[in-house]
Formats: sequence, C-alpha cells, structure tokens
Amino acid sequence: MSGPSSSTGPTAAWLVGRDGISRRLHLQHGPIDLVIEAFGTQPDVARAYDQAVARFQDILETLAGELDDLRRPLGPAHPLFRGPVARRMAAACWPYRTVFITPMAAVAGAVADEVLAAMLAGVQLAKAYVNNGGDIAFHLSGQETLRAAVVCNPDLPHLDAIATLNAAQPSCGIATSGWRGRSFSLGIADAVTVLAETAAQADAAATIIANAVTVEHEMIRRQPAHSLRDDSDLGALPVTVSVGTLPIFAINEALSAGAARAQDLRRSGLIQAAFLSLQGETRTVGGEVLLASAQQAPQDMKVSG
Repeated sequence: MSGPSSSTGPTAAWLVGRDGISRRLHLQHGPIDLVIEAFGTQPDVARAYDQAVARFQDILETLAGELDDLRRPLGPAHPLFRGPVARRMAAACWPYRTVFITPMAAVAGAVADEVLAAMLAGVQLAKAYVNNGGDIAFHLSGQETLRAAVVCNPDLPHLDAIATLNAAQPSCGIATSGWRGRSFSLGIADAVTVLAETAAQADAAATIIANAVTVEHEMIRRQPAHSLRDDSDLGALPVTVSVGTLPIFAINEALSAGAARAQDLRRSGLIQAAFLSLQGETRTVGGEVLLASAQQAPQDMKVSG
C-alpha cells in the first residue's frame, strides 16, 4: 500500500444517522479514515470519543517517521519500532516472516486497534467499533453483538456474507484483502475476509490468505508493484491488475489453495474464521461465524475489500 502522508492535519466530525439521532465519529488524516461508534452510558461514551480524538492526533505523523523501516520485508531479527502502532504492525506480521511480508500489511488494522484501545481506557462501554476503511477493531461485553456485512466487490456492492460477532468469541478484529481492494495483492481473490484476535492480526492474515488464492492462467494480468506505485512496499513483486473470466477448474484451484492456507492459520490459532470469494464462488473456514450466504442486511458495519 502507499505510505502515509498528508498536507493537512487530522480532522474530526460527526456522522448523523438516518434517524437524526444516532451519531458516529469520523476521524480523517491523509489515508487514514476512521468511522467510530460507541455504546454505553452517556458519560462513558463521551469520554471514549474524546480519548479517540486525542489519540488520533499524532498517529499518522509517528508512522511517517518510521515509514522506510515499515516498508522493509521482515527478516530473522524482530524489528524495533518506537511508535505503538508500528509495534502492533510488526507483531501482527511476525508469524509470516518466512514469506515476503512487510509490517505495512497490518497498518489499517493496527491503527483501528490503537484507537479502540485508547477509547476503552478507564471507561466501560457495552460495545464499540473502529472501522478503518473496512478493517475493524471491535469491543463487545456481556450479551452484546455486532453484525458485519462482507462486500467482496466494492465496485459492484452486494451483500455476500454476514459475520455475526459476539463477546464469547476470541476475535476482536475483522479485515479484508483482495486484488480489488485498496492495497495490492499477489493473488486473485475478489476478497478474503478474516476474523482474528485483533484487527492487525486479521489484516495481516487476510493479506497472506489472499496472496495464496492464485493460479496461473492467461486471463490474469500482473505487473510489478513499483510500476503502478513507485512507493509500494512490494517493490518489483508482480501484483494482480486484472482478472478476466476464469473457467471453473481454475477458480476452484485458486480457492482451494487459499482455503488450505486459511485452515493452516486457523489450526495455528492465528485466525478464527475466513471467507474467500472469487468470481461468485466462495469458500468458508470457520463457517459457524462467517455465513457464506446473506438474506438480511446487517445492523452495524460494512467490511469491503
């Protein structure tokens, strides 16, 4: 993905719901775009929002100060970063250091985790979420639930699946990756949505699984990442730029490879569930959480590639 930069400072605004009453907090600075909602007593919710705004002020600036190192692939030595978001990124990507990965693979989820942690400091919320462009950190207590839509193709929005989240689950993060998304992918998945313990871990795992959804076929076009974006952390690696209509055997081969990778990560405890989509075909790992068909619009959040 491209590096963080901005010529203007962080902004905060309210998004008012259709009912004219419910409000969500919108924080934006450069490429970071957060939509935040908290539920609880009025004093706790107000304090949580104030803490989110305060914590947000230097996140982009701090990340930019370590950007060169964050773009370097992980190696045998664990990198030492000063900023807390950068440390979250490195920790989430560390399990995948034997393949090509940079800490940037977890940047969106790590920012969401950091802001959510700030919101929860010293307050008691029934539930809350921080949505960073579809990569989401969430908090649930008691019997509270959240339902998240999975949208595999943001260019043609359609409800592809619903993730039902509750406090009993070990996961507090959900993220999506794929070649149609905001970041480059080595694979051809339209979308891979992952539930994991944190949003940063979900972000990194979604990248790894999406990269594994691949097959060689003449209808797939790839280009070196740096030819598309000169500051890409992927350098000369070939990333997917278009996927034509594939025969079903190629779709199945690619999805099976991705599902096998997701199963490995689930057995290792790195993810709870994954939903993989390619040209209308899907695979689900941990299907008791992520439903492959959705007949009802979700109540809370949208997750898209």
